[in-house]
Formats: sequence, structure tokens, C-alpha cells
Amino acid sequence: MRILAFLLVGLCSGQTFKSTTQLVVETVNVKDKSGKPIAGLTAKDFVVTEDGVAQEIKFFEYQKFDAVVPSSAIPSTQRIVPVPRLTRTQIAGDVHYRDRRLLALYFDLTSMPVPDQVRAFEAAKKFIRTQMSSVDLMAVMAFEGGAVQVFQDFTADRAKLLSVIETMIVGEDENAPRDSNDPNKADTGAAFGQNDSEFNIFFTDRQLAALQTAASMLGRLNEKKSLVYFASGLRLNGTSNQAQLQATVNAAIRAGVSFWPVDARGLVAQAPLGDATRGSSGGLAMYTGAAANAVTSNLQRTQDTLWTLAADTGGKALLDSNDLGRGIVNAQQATESYYILGYYSTNTNEDGKFRKVVISLPGQAGAGLDYRKGYYGSKVFSKFTSADKERQLEDALRLGDPVTDLTIAMEISYFQLNRAEYYVPVVVKIPGSELALARKGGAERTLIDFLGEIKDEYGSTISNVRDKVDIKLSGATAAELSRRPIEYDTGFTLLPGKYKIKILARDAETGRMGTFEMAFVVPNLNKEVLRVPISSVVLSSQRVDMREALFNASKDKEKQAQVSNPLVFEGMKLIPSVTRVFSKSKEFFVYLQTYQQESDVVKPVFAYVTFYRGQEKVFETTPMGSADAMSNRLKTVALQMRLPLAALETSEYLCQVTVVDPKGGKGAFWQAPILVVP
Repeated sequence: MRILAFLLVGLCSGQTFKSTTQLVVETVNVKDKSGKPIAGLTAKDFVVTEDGVAQEIKFFEYQKFDAVVPSSAIPSTQRIVPVPRLTRTQIAGDVHYRDRRLLALYFDLTSMPVPDQVRAFEAAKKFIRTQMSSVDLMAVMAFEGGAVQVFQDFTADRAKLLSVIETMIVGEDENAPRDSNDPNKADTGAAFGQNDSEFNIFFTDRQLAALQTAASMLGRLNEKKSLVYFASGLRLNGTSNQAQLQATVNAAIRAGVSFWPVDARGLVAQAPLGDATRGSSGGLAMYTGAAANAVTSNLQRTQDTLWTLAADTGGKALLDSNDLGRGIVNAQQATESYYILGYYSTNTNEDGKFRKVVISLPGQAGAGLDYRKGYYGSKVFSKFTSADKERQLEDALRLGDPVTDLTIAMEISYFQLNRAEYYVPVVVKIPGSELALARKGGAERTLIDFLGEIKDEYGSTISNVRDKVDIKLSGATAAELSRRPIEYDTGFTLLPGKYKIKILARDAETGRMGTFEMAFVVPNLNKEVLRVPISSVVLSSQRVDMREALFNASKDKEKQAQVSNPLVFEGMKLIPSVTRVFSKSKEFFVYLQTYQQESDVVKPVFAYVTFYRGQEKVFETTPMGSADAMSNRLKTVALQMRLPLAALETSEYLCQVTVVDPKGGKGAFWQAPILVVP
């Protein structure tokens, strides 16, 4: 889809006439009953409606691909000379490729070990040498050094493509001068549309966001694009990456890009208990088959995401195959002749609503059409009334795809209140730098609107929230915004079960919105008999006064929070680190609760924290015990630990919290990745 604005200025009369119109471009595959493309159609054969209103086709073109006949092959014995330095370029958005098939090779170098990279590069070289046809144009992209690099724009020059890939294999000349786009420079996060490095720390989100950036780059072209994605699997971290996954798929659909993932590991035959790169597991799992099943399950999970990316964008994943070049061939053969239709929408309302597009062929009975089913109109937030703004929030909450203009992160915890109910605190984090646009616009303050709901596993709404945060953008507060994020917290009382939460935030000054959606489980700790029943573990580096305006949405919540929120004690609130990035200069707080409702006498429990880097234990605290229970039927024992991080090196760690009940002979542990920064 392309949106064009036209401005006519009356020079003689001094008057300005402004008219905004939207040019909508659709690519349409038309096939007969046997699956073959139907050629020879004209614009008069198509009927296009938008929200039931007929549209006049103003732009029509047929992209015809002749029979795929490979050009003369480049002999494998012919030596390809690497270039001294790879050129960082861009996808040219002002070029029109008539009757050309566009294939982009995308190498995720951050996820592939060297052997997988070599296999992927060799597969690409083989395709370019022997299977690239005369109608194919190819581009070479890679994710490395924290950014998406375009090493070669679309070209038919096979020698140039081979030189680029050969240079990626052998490496660049260290003596060659580096340009300003050096991939080894610090990552600013700009490549992902996120402007705070703290929000780019989750590795899977970085990979998905980079893939979203690549799709957006290709979206500058109206033609259909196929992106062949080489990676060594891609595993989601539970439900934490669902929002970014949906955002990546949504961006690809808008850009007319289909993903064709290729698992560069090929056909994998794994040892039942793991290979020599990791220590053997212990316990009963070795003998029950659970350990072997876990190895197989972990491999399948890394392939499930690749399959999802392909299925949701119209591509096909190549898994468990040593012929990696087959993935490129599949993308090549799937892109057949198609039509490009363009029309100027008769709906000039800038309301941001979804517009349903229907394309039909009245004279072609039985013809199959494949095209995008609609688009979202442009938005002018400054013209919205109060009712329009409220309706926009409600519509955005109902959308299946998330809105990612505003970067947000979220953490959910649970603490048992009684035998039936659990308190579920929810913390939403927004980078303060996201409000820079409002500040640049001259605003002295802005409101952050929050709207959210929780649904159970059957889709019924259990609870919802509607709130505002008033943010000052002048004086000392504005200076703070550049250094620390905005946090909003709320809480719900829920029964044990499976739930899905969706939170939407909107900057009321600029209209930029962001959503975060995830599934979570509130366990029934009453049924925990093998381990010590524990609540969620909260990691933090901040305790703030309850009167801190930057962290409170509404002052009338203070009394309620002090009574029900376990993170509030002694008039101070413990602020969970949603992104789990911690500075060495600050203290590290750990908080959790244990429950002994079945015991007649409160037994002492002990907890300690361990930091791992890879398989190496780097640091471990001495056990801290407590036998002081709260005056409730659950006999709740709160465990609070604080420790300095100055002794740790700047690196990524796996933080493990272990809880031990010596008298009961039971224990429990919890793990999470963290990053320690200077």
C-alpha cells in the first residue's frame, strides 16, 4: 500500500488548497482450477470494492514471468575474488521492477554458528551459479553487529552476488577503512524501531525485530517480495515474544513480503541426552525418558517459530533437510505471474479505521484470487474528538494484531492471598525517550492512557483496567525521562487458572500507541506437595517512596496498594525490573514469598542466589533464612535479599533463586536471564 498526499498552492490568489488522497496498491494472483496463472486479463475484468463501495482502477499492470530457464551456469571451478570491504547500502524504493522476481537472501549471523553459516552460504552460491534464472533479481541482507545490513540491492549480476557472499565467508580486509556504518559499532537500537537499548536486550525479540526491519525495507517496493531467511532455529521464550512475533508478521503482510525460513542446521540427529557441548543431566529424568524427550522438544520448538513465520506470511519453511538451496528454489517457484492493481480510495476520512477490500472477476467462474483483504486508513490524531480518542482505544484493544508505535514491556507476578485468591501485580514499562516527540512539539506535559483486559482460557473477560498517567515534560522531570523509563503498575485479584492479558498504552499528545499481549498461568499452590510453594520471584534495583509521582497513576490507589500489594512495605514500593537490566552501581533486590498453610508450626526456610555465565557458576550468596510468618492462615514467609553487583563483570547471566525447607526436605528454584551493565 502506498499513500500519496497532493498539495496545490494558488500562487496568484495567495490561497492554499490542500487535498489528501490515498493510492492503494494490491498485488493479485489469479489462477484457474488447475492452479495455473491466468494471463491476458485487463483492468475492466476486475471489480474492486472498499467497504462495499466500488473503486475505479487507475493503475494496472501484469507481471509476467516466462518459463524459468536457468542462464548459463558459472562453473564451480571459477574463482570468485572477495571484495576488500562490503558496501552497506539500502533497498532502492524508487525503482520499478517490471516482469522480475524479487528474492532477498537474509542471513541471521547472530543465531547461526560457523558450520551453519558455511552451509547457508554454500547453498546460496550454488543457487546463484546454477539455478538463478533470467527473470530473478536477488538482494543480500544480514543481521550482524546489532543491525540489519543490506550488502547488495536487487541485481541480476551473479558475479557481484557471488563476490558479496564470498566476502561474507572469508571476512573483510582488516586494513580496509571502515565507514560510518561499521557493524561493529555500538548498537543504538535504531534498526528495530526501538530507541532504548534496555528494550532490545531480549535476544529473540532482537531477532524478530530485525526481521521486521528487513521486511519494512523491502516494503518500499510495490512488487511481491520473497525473503529467504537462513537461521539455526528461532525459539520463543514462552509467551514473552508473542507481541513482537505478531508485529513482525503484521509488518511483512503490510509490506507484501513472504518469509521462506530455512533451518541451516539441516537434518539433525541428536544424542538422546545431549552431545559433548553440555553436561549430562541427572536425576530420574535420565531413566524415565524425560531428558531425551526434552531434547527433542527443544529442537522442535526452535522450528515451530520458523514454521509460524512462513505460514502467516504465505511462505513455506524448509526444515530437517540438508539441501538448503531447496528453500530458495521453493521461493522461486512459488512466485508466479501476478497483477498489480492501484486505485485512489473514495474514502478520504483520516480515521485510521480498517477498510475491507474485495476483488472479484465476474467473468471468470472458478478463478482463484489471492490478495490482501484490506488496510488501515491514515490517522490524524490532532483532529480526534474525545469520543474519537476513546473509540480508537477500544478499537485498538480489539485488534488481532498489536500496535507497536510505542515500545512497552510488561511483567506479571502472583502472590497468594488466601486459599482461593491470588494478587496479580502488573507492571508496564515505557522508555522515557518515547515521549521525546511530545517534548519536541512544545508540550509541557502529556497523558499516557492505559486500557487493558484479562480473559480466561475460554475467552471471557474476567477483569479490565482504564487509567491515565500525567507526565510532566518540563524542568527536572524532562531530564529524568532521558535516563529512566516510565512505569505504571496495577493489580488484579484472580483465581488459579490460565489467562490472557492485553494492555494498550497511548501517548495522548502524539497519539502513538503500543500494545503488549501475553498468556500467563496462576498456579494452584494448594496442590504443591513435592516442592516448596513459592510465589513469583521479583528482581529489582529500585525502591521508591509511594509519593513518587513518576510511578503512580492515581493517588487514590495508595491506600489500596499498601494493603494488598506485597511489593509495598515500610512506605516504599519495590519496582520490578521488567527488562531485567541491572547496573553494577546499584543494589540488587530479590523478593518472594513461601507458604506453609499445611504446617502447624512455621518452619524456617532458606534462600540463596546464584549467578551462572554459560555453564560456569560465577557467584553465589550465603543462604538467608527466615521463620517470621505473616498473621494469616497461609503462614506466609516473606524472603527479602539485597546484594551488590559491583563484583560481577559486565555480561549476561542466568540468575537462579533457590529456596530450601531443611525440615520438610523440600526445595524449589526459579531462573531468569539478566544483564549486568556498568
